[in-house]
Amino acid sequence: MELQLQDKVAVVTGAGRGIGLAVTEALAREGVRVVAGSRSVTPEAEALRDAYEVTPVAVDLATPQGPAELVRQAAERYGSVDILVNNVGSGNSRGSFLEVDDAEWGRVFEISFFSAVRTTRAALPHMLAAGGGAIVNVTSVNARLPYPMVVDYSAAKAALANLTKSLSEEFAPRGVRVNAVAPGPVRTPFWTAPGAFADQTAAAAGTTAQQALDEVVPRSMGISTGRVTEPEEVAALIAFLVSPVAGNVTGAEFTIDGGQTKTT
Repeated sequence: MELQLQDKVAVVTGAGRGIGLAVTEALAREGVRVVAGSRSVTPEAEALRDAYEVTPVAVDLATPQGPAELVRQAAERYGSVDILVNNVGSGNSRGSFLEVDDAEWGRVFEISFFSAVRTTRAALPHMLAAGGGAIVNVTSVNARLPYPMVVDYSAAKAALANLTKSLSEEFAPRGVRVNAVAPGPVRTPFWTAPGAFADQTAAAAGTTAQQALDEVVPRSMGISTGRVTEPEEVAALIAFLVSPVAGNVTGAEFTIDGGQTKTT
């Protein structure tokens, strides 16, 4: 399918690895000029810079000034911002709600919610001046299937899902479409990094991290397809949503979780 994205300008947050990296590559393959923001420039992002029109930017998106700086660099380099993918997020496993103090609530909301607020606030004027644009917020099934071990992350993603609806309602008449993609478990460092959720699941199940992600997680979470999602699959959905091919889709949230969510 031709997505009609050639020469568009995109800003992607959390683009150094995982879903953000996959989105950056998917858009770049379609001819999009991508400004890829992450806390540090990873070797994977550098490889994309060498192969496509990708500009990695090291920026702390959890700070009040970081998101605006990322958008500023994109607008100065290319003269516009047509696409924004708010992907950056962070969450840690908790034993109980009672373990999460104010500082941790603030940290998780800064990176998982307020980064999207600030990046959107910086990018929207460019989109409105150009007569339109497309925004995708990466939420999570945890926004609607909350687990106590990620209580603060779940709440931040629920807030982001609500923000998506509000933004779509206000800005659709002015040509800016805003949608959300809600992944279930995805094979990214959120799960696979040392000490992350795959290791924790493996320790509880008495198996390896690889077996935990391949077998234990799909079975215990009721994933109908029997496997976790790959980041490239999430990226393909996002690329479709930001394209003119999806030109009348706005205010929607698309779940990609292999059938984990059983409700209608």
